[in-house]
Amino acid sequence: MGALRQERLKAWRQDMTVQKIERPTRLDRARALGYKAKQGIIVARVKVRRGGLRKSRYERNRKTSKMGVNTISMAKSIQRIAEERAGRRFRNMEVLNSYWVAEDRKQKWYEVILVDPCAPSIMNDKNLNWVCNDVHRGRAVRGKTSAGRKGRGQRHKGFGTEKTRPGIRAHDGKGK
Repeated sequence: MGALRQERLKAWRQDMTVQKIERPTRLDRARALGYKAKQGIIVARVKVRRGGLRKSRYERNRKTSKMGVNTISMAKSIQRIAEERAGRRFRNMEVLNSYWVAEDRKQKWYEVILVDPCAPSIMNDKNLNWVCNDVHRGRAVRGKTSAGRKGRGQRHKGFGTEKTRPGIRAHDGKGK
């Protein structure tokens, strides 16, 4: 198992940042997230850097303990970054979902499921034709995918989540 993983990562490191692939690496996970082997649906493998926010060191006039360089994490997860990059690469498609496939010490790889909202096979699919509606345009960049909703604190409803709706910027940013 380890040798197969090493071979895969060796090949993936040479690939483009957003690489269209024939079939999902983890078929069970892809099918659970809405993948179907039909026209209008593709899978792309996205390579993203690992680690926290790359924040530059201040020039001067700060107490060094208050600098906050090393332990600050970005408000957006690496998975969301991967989804946005895939959506930007395939502009005619919408991001349906994504899942983790591999990582090494420098990078993480996610596979992103993309759907063509103008494809007739998608328009006639009762489970996926909701994507054809205009309100779902640009889902990934607006944080409407599963990873995006998690990062915005939208996984739960009710008691304790009053400040997360309608969005994370409402209520003076107290939602997260």
